[in-house]
Amino acid sequence: MRLLEGQTALVTGSSRGIGRAIALKLGAAGAELLLHYHRNEAAAQSVAKEISGRSRLLKADLRSAKSIATMFEALAGTRLHILVNNAGIWGPTPLGSTSLESLEAMIDTNIKGLFLMTQASLPLLLDGANIINISSVAGRVGIGAGRSVYGATKAAVDSFTKSWALELAPRKIRVNAVAPGYVESDMTSEYFSDPEVLQRAVERSPFGRLGNAEEVADVVLFLCSPAARWITGQSLNVSGGFVV
Repeated sequence: MRLLEGQTALVTGSSRGIGRAIALKLGAAGAELLLHYHRNEAAAQSVAKEISGRSRLLKADLRSAKSIATMFEALAGTRLHILVNNAGIWGPTPLGSTSLESLEAMIDTNIKGLFLMTQASLPLLLDGANIINISSVAGRVGIGAGRSVYGATKAAVDSFTKSWALELAPRKIRVNAVAPGYVESDMTSEYFSDPEVLQRAVERSPFGRLGNAEEVADVVLFLCSPAARWITGQSLNVSGGFVV
């Protein structure tokens, strides 16, 4: 079913992992895609080739207000139906040995970048549009030593989601989040290259496996569809029972 025929969607971090899966899913549903990437243009072009409908590449460093502003200058006159704030980074930030540079990189990407992207998108978003933020169950529970900053940034994403849902309700813009658990993706490949780490994650899952990017993308498509028209301000746990 082409649920999103005639709609335009902007997906940040769409060149790989969950962002790629979301872009392909929305494209298959009929949406025209604006594919944001930061460094890997070849990967973004590959995604564009896989989308059957229209798409356009957008390059920006979401840590930079100037870079975001330049990207939106190129989008003048565009009307957006969907914004998916997917771009984010994760990595170890052990208390006692994390550098200021590492701390700022995660906060600037996962919190500041999301805020600036959403703010810059507002003039383009149509009334009745959808904003989907990619969060994580790490924002709800402790996820182990050395991951506290990532968890804190995702808790902030959930907080933004609730507040923006109320703030944008007069325009009938729905704002929701999707909170995956452990997902096999480019971002987590190094982490799960350790067999012991992978085994612990699989053993903790009620289904005995990690999630995959397409399962997250399915929920994003649902939230963009008319079936979710009465859902706003929610962060949906998409962890396969990893967190209940």
